[in-house]
Amino acid sequence: MSFDQTHWVPVQQRRPLPTFYYHEHFLEMLNFVAQHYAHVLLESHLQYLREFRELPRDAQCLYVRLVNRKGRMFAANRLRYPELGDTAQLIGILRERGWAEAPTEKHYREVLSFLTRSEIYDVLLPRYAGLSRSLKKADLLAFAQKHVAPGDFMTALNTERLFVQARHDATRYLMFLYFGRVKESLSQFTMRDMGLVRTSSFQEVYEPRFSDRSEALENYYFAVRLRRLQKADAAALVDLSEECAQWPDANFTGSARLRDELAYQLGRKAERAKDPERALRVYRCGESAECSERIIRLLLASGARDEARQYLERCLDNPRSDAEWLAANDIYERKFGGKRTSTLTDVLRAGETLYIDESRSGSPERAAIELLESQGKVAFRTENLLWRTLFGLTFWNELFVDQNATSHSPFELLPASLANGSFYEQNRDRVESTLALFSNDPATIKRRLLQTGTTYYGTPNGVFRWRRSMSDALFALLDHADRRAVATILRLFCQDYPNVRYGYPDLMVVEKDHVRFVEIKTEGDQLRRNQLLRLKQLRDAGFRADVARIEWVLDPMQAYVVVDVETTGGRGDNHRVTEIGAVKVCNGQIIDRFQTLLNPQRSIPPGITRLTGISPAMVADAPYFMDVADDFESFMQGAIFVAHNVEFDYGFLAHEFGRIGRSFRYPKLCTCASIRKLYPGHRSYSLASLCRRYDIPLKQHHRAMCDAEAAAELLLLINEKRLEGRSTMSATSAHA
Repeated sequence: MSFDQTHWVPVQQRRPLPTFYYHEHFLEMLNFVAQHYAHVLLESHLQYLREFRELPRDAQCLYVRLVNRKGRMFAANRLRYPELGDTAQLIGILRERGWAEAPTEKHYREVLSFLTRSEIYDVLLPRYAGLSRSLKKADLLAFAQKHVAPGDFMTALNTERLFVQARHDATRYLMFLYFGRVKESLSQFTMRDMGLVRTSSFQEVYEPRFSDRSEALENYYFAVRLRRLQKADAAALVDLSEECAQWPDANFTGSARLRDELAYQLGRKAERAKDPERALRVYRCGESAECSERIIRLLLASGARDEARQYLERCLDNPRSDAEWLAANDIYERKFGGKRTSTLTDVLRAGETLYIDESRSGSPERAAIELLESQGKVAFRTENLLWRTLFGLTFWNELFVDQNATSHSPFELLPASLANGSFYEQNRDRVESTLALFSNDPATIKRRLLQTGTTYYGTPNGVFRWRRSMSDALFALLDHADRRAVATILRLFCQDYPNVRYGYPDLMVVEKDHVRFVEIKTEGDQLRRNQLLRLKQLRDAGFRADVARIEWVLDPMQAYVVVDVETTGGRGDNHRVTEIGAVKVCNGQIIDRFQTLLNPQRSIPPGITRLTGISPAMVADAPYFMDVADDFESFMQGAIFVAHNVEFDYGFLAHEFGRIGRSFRYPKLCTCASIRKLYPGHRSYSLASLCRRYDIPLKQHHRAMCDAEAAAELLLLINEKRLEGRSTMSATSAHA
């Protein structure tokens, strides 16, 4: 299974947007909320709905325009909406009916942020004549807030042209109910109508995301503060931190998750501000494993070992989650059990080592797959995609088709039962009946997956993305794995989808008729705690799940194909290849050559002929690229593509293969970039200059074979330098 998304389902194109599209969108949102969320609305929200509908239509439109703009402070003279006519009159209506208001001292920070530098200077300079006129706006704002009282500034400022969008919080709450997160505009509706965003194509059955008012208000409380956190300056961060003592209890799963995220992010920002005491206070307001780990580490750093030990013992004896127990156990063993390294480090060090040529370091997972396949194994890059695809296809009807299959809004592709964690309880009998099928012949499950995939292929959903090759890894898993182990992991998805959908190992490897999962790490990579938890869950289910460390080496037996192409011009999308020259290098020797002229099926500019010596007559009877494509690809088999300024040659050949409907994908090495890195200090790194510097023959410059052979000599210099201080494959193997 590959990350390559080879199939993209086009979004339906819509008609041009009507003039008052934004008004239609706002009414659509309000009507949806009124229909599905009446049970969570306060009287003030019901009043909002009534009074908005009582506004004249154009006044409604202007208010929606304000909702969709950034901020809530506006200058009347800057508003230009031709379709609405006299905006000054409409602003008057909004002011009169409580939908707009004049700025006051409570809006001081917003006013300062809204004003231009010159407008702020107009107020400050009469008071502070010596004030520097070159201050950046951020410094100017800081000066004003420090030295000028809000009331004095607002009195000196001409605020008649300014007004504030009123009822902002109520608007934001209604949009929060619809979208499930704090939004500043209805841009998603616009993108939907323009065909840029997909919406659910299943039955239009919607389930409120909140069961009662207290749940909705709790979630909104923490979501708003998380939004404020994103834009908070140092002073605002302190204010948010001081609020934590007054946070409401989080009595619901969703609000607890938001509270924990808020506590963790606030605490981390306090730590970065070198305020560990404030960070500790904030972390204590959260209950996530991440918050617990930071509490323990801060206590230890402050010397409070006894308190840290008590906290650790609580986490071990009564953990809130598996992740919290893992973190606490790891720290306890190291700090109080005499263990010198973390569990994460131990697992990483215990993994097998894969020795791979460093030229493939640009794609470690792909390099590992190629190595494993060279050993006779079958490997797929799977990560989370394998399990999410298998889960989605296995329970497609329960998730998307049945009467109980609902979502929270048209924009949400994830089923409501997964978002709120109720899927397993709602479908327990059917889930267990389906999972029981995994103990039978895999053909039954495979037929079911094929039928679902064939029927619904390409249908947007919030669980997985469709791929043409998705069945390869799925069927390999079902054919070679212990299917009871497969059922165990799927049960976890059913029971706790939000927390188990991420963190799975990079690869699935099939060998000797069994399956194992492998997390790939390279030098400097760390094993994350959620990855460790997934490895543990896979092992507990009955799978073999490992970590493999890649050590980049120089493999003397690695084949390189050094390529040069001559072309009709400088861009592969407009021009064509006229000649290919390539030499194969292995173990420091040129072992094979490939050379051909090509008919470019277009004219060759005279300037190109003067440069390369290749004339139209020379290529008139030459083969087309499609005639030599198979031979060249066979020549490239298992090799690394090398060229001087590699993107030029590689790009042209990729375009040529693309024109005949084939892909061209090989690891690349650039002799120009490599020489620049390994042999610094040259004035020029052109092929001709380097050949002169290193006494490399270049008798027919700008003919493909001559240039390829010269670049091959540069490759030998590069590998010679790479050998210095770098293990070779043979030396590493001998040491092992």
